Amino acid sequence: MKTLIKNAIVMLPDSTSRLSVLIEGTKIVDIDPAAQIAADNIVDAEGLHLLPGVIDDQVHFRDPGLTHKEDIYTASRACAKGGVTTFLEMPNTNPNTITQEALESKLELAAGKSLVNYGFYIGATPDNTNVLKQAHRTPGIKIFIGSSTGNLLVDEQEALERIFAESTLPVCAHCEDETTVRANTERFAGTTDITDHSRIRDHEAAIIATRRAIDLAKRHQHRFHVLHVSTGAETPLLADHDNLITAEVCPHHLFFNVDDYARLGSFVQMNPSIKNKEDNVQLWQALLDGLIQVVATDHAPHTLEEKRQPYPKSPSGLPAVENSLALMLNQVHQGRCTIEQVVQWMCDAPARVWDIVDKGRIAVGYDADLVLVDLDKTAVVRNEEQETKSKWSPWHGESLTGWPVRTWVMGHEVFRDGAFDESRRGSEANYDHARGGYWATR
Repeated sequence: MKTLIKNAIVMLPDSTSRLSVLIEGTKIVDIDPAAQIAADNIVDAEGLHLLPGVIDDQVHFRDPGLTHKEDIYTASRACAKGGVTTFLEMPNTNPNTITQEALESKLELAAGKSLVNYGFYIGATPDNTNVLKQAHRTPGIKIFIGSSTGNLLVDEQEALERIFAESTLPVCAHCEDETTVRANTERFAGTTDITDHSRIRDHEAAIIATRRAIDLAKRHQHRFHVLHVSTGAETPLLADHDNLITAEVCPHHLFFNVDDYARLGSFVQMNPSIKNKEDNVQLWQALLDGLIQVVATDHAPHTLEEKRQPYPKSPSGLPAVENSLALMLNQVHQGRCTIEQVVQWMCDAPARVWDIVDKGRIAVGYDADLVLVDLDKTAVVRNEEQETKSKWSPWHGESLTGWPVRTWVMGHEVFRDGAFDESRRGSEANYDHARGGYWATR
């Protein structure tokens, strides 16, 4: 089956050109083909931009164990709608993904549910280094240097040294210093003020943990990715260290700050917490300057009933995968960044960070994970229109200009103007088991 996407403004790795792209099967087979080329399907993309599919390297899809909040099927629909063609999911499900067996179980689960490409991190514990040393079919290791669920908290220096010294997979971490958070929790004991969340999980907690993790990576020469950077003060720590250190920022840390608690309450309660206006500015600058390479979501939904509980009973986390690309395209519309930068941050860079072969770029031989976006389309984010099972967004009511309108995953069109094609749901091609997965060579 051949599909010709013609007349699009195509975001190529080194240029932007108005031309056509030919897909055959799961691959991009030609760029700017001859005018007389034959195709089974022809898509006239006049006036639209063709982007590589977004790769979101940090999501929590709650499957298995917490599927009343979200599951892989509903979350992958949200991905398809939002132009996200690949997700990498975190290990703090129930049970935790801390063994190869649990990882294989998740891969099998996704093969039957996901509309888009998928991968799963394996979680570190204080005593599973031997498992981490042998782990495969995974992009990397996730460490929670800060409170988490189950036994995923790794805070003792000896355990951290062992993981960085003995494992070989890339490591990413949630960086909030547990000692600082606990001391602040005691200081604000009994509070019901949501704004205290950012005082408990303060700047110092993030800075201490990020500095500690970067020191481990440098000393052990171990590739390390800093998840959801939340403070401007962390950004000088991210200067490239022999190509070992990369980092990401999330939309909620770019767009929200403590002033938004008055309007949104626990809907913007996150770990790490949102910080100050000055941090928004500094994080944006670090992204523009290249100190931060990736924009990801940390999509972590809870039900409205759960989020509406009074603080501190309200859980931390918010949904974002179906709006993240539109949020960034809206910044293009406002002149804050270019569409080329958005493609770099959300498509190319995460593929390079996590060694995801044949993804993140529009090039011959690459997988046909593609998104058509309309930079002139204006629409309002509405809770009732969300595909995520939680059915809410902290951006509810906001008007954004620039939206994905069609999405292809491995050459198959999964989303078009509000409608889904689920005929390939359950296909293992979304993980490409024929090659042993994206990380078969690890």
